[in-house]
Amino acid sequence: MIPEAYLARIRQVDVKTRHLADDLFAGEYHSVFKGRGMDFEEVREYAEGDDARQIHWNVTARTGIPHVKKFREERELSMHLLIDVSASGEMASGAQSKRELAAEIGACLAYSAIRNRDRVGLMLFSSQVEHRVPPSKGRHHLLRLIRDILYTEPLHDQTSLRTALEFFYQVQVRRSVLFVLSDFLDEGYWKALRIVARKHDVIPVVIEDLRERELPDAGWIVLQDAETGEIVEVDSSNPKVRAAYKEEQVRRRKERTALFKSAGVTPVEVLAGTPYVPALQAFFERRIRARAAD
Repeated sequence: MIPEAYLARIRQVDVKTRHLADDLFAGEYHSVFKGRGMDFEEVREYAEGDDARQIHWNVTARTGIPHVKKFREERELSMHLLIDVSASGEMASGAQSKRELAAEIGACLAYSAIRNRDRVGLMLFSSQVEHRVPPSKGRHHLLRLIRDILYTEPLHDQTSLRTALEFFYQVQVRRSVLFVLSDFLDEGYWKALRIVARKHDVIPVVIEDLRERELPDAGWIVLQDAETGEIVEVDSSNPKVRAAYKEEQVRRRKERTALFKSAGVTPVEVLAGTPYVPALQAFFERRIRARAAD
């Protein structure tokens, strides 16, 4: 039996993300992600402006009237959500943790996919693959995904993006769209990311908390690494300490950006507790412009 508090939270995420998917991302999703190819649908008489390369010569010869082949896009795709559920995702300097934000974004993307008759799969990972749901369709499937993202209890605290990416590469044979939702506070995954991106359409969604970018001016504070348990005391009232912390975080973000570029992927960056819709809209708009330029 799922506790009532859990059900209320699932319903809340469901309603919010369904609205966003219906009103904001339905057309953009369809425009950005193509199906596996084109299916032959029918033959019809040639009309002015038709592509002469699509003339069906057998039917044209038989009838004496030019006919062309008509195709339709094979829409069904397989979208996968690869979501980090390690201990660092529980960080929440505001009202929303990184994991809760991952659930909302994942649900919003899943709704957009399912509305376009695509299948959605889920893999939750820490230092190991914690939970996997094969791709499927439908509202009940979507609600299950929201529940699993929010309430699956991981067995491990630490993160291994490399392990998750390598596992996905092994089990997912057909090309698919892969959203990787994580804070990317990890190392040693760039080679695996590059290999997966050669085969699949990979979109990293970097989820951070504001306090991971800068320290507040709050005197002596205790910082604890959620994954290793390491504790450090710092004097956040010291401007030099705050500046050094911010500089280190800027360096890490630049290093991560260079890594993504080398792997041929473009990230979406969001902050917990702040609106994530503009970042998603900007992502879709960039992809639409890039497709139009091809």
